[in-house]
Amino acid sequence: MAAPNIMNANAVYGKTAYLTPSVNTAVILLPNQPGSNQVYKINSITAANSDGINAINTTISIYSNGVIAQNSAPQGGTAFPLVSTVSVPANASLIVVDKSNAFYLEENTSIAVTSGAANKITYIVSYESIT
Repeated sequence: MAAPNIMNANAVYGKTAYLTPSVNTAVILLPNQPGSNQVYKINSITAANSDGINAINTTISIYSNGVIAQNSAPQGGTAFPLVSTVSVPANASLIVVDKSNAFYLEENTSIAVTSGAANKITYIVSYESIT
C-alpha cells in the first residue's frame, strides 16, 4: 500500500524524531519503510547549529526508494532537495518545514540530511503517523 486513505484513517499518532549526524555525508533522518501501511504527515523540520563560531551548511532531501534505517546512508533512489546547501548561522536554527508547508511522506521514501560538518547540526522532525 503506497498511501492509506487518510479520510478513513484508523489511527493518527504524533511523533518526533531527531538526529545529530556524526558524518558530513547524507544520512537518513526519517525512513518510511516499504509495506509500513503508513503515510507520515511532516509538520516541521528544524536544523539547529550547535557550533558557537561557524556557520554550517545543510541539505535536506526527500529520497525516493532505497529506504533503510535512520542514520544510515541512502541506498539508491533519487534525492529531491527541500533545501540545498543552505547556511545555518552559528548558534542558530533553520526552520525548513512548518505547518504552512507540511507534506506527506509515503511508503518507500525517506528524508535524508547532509551537514557541512560532523556533530554540529541537530535535525528535528515532527510528524503524524497515519494508518
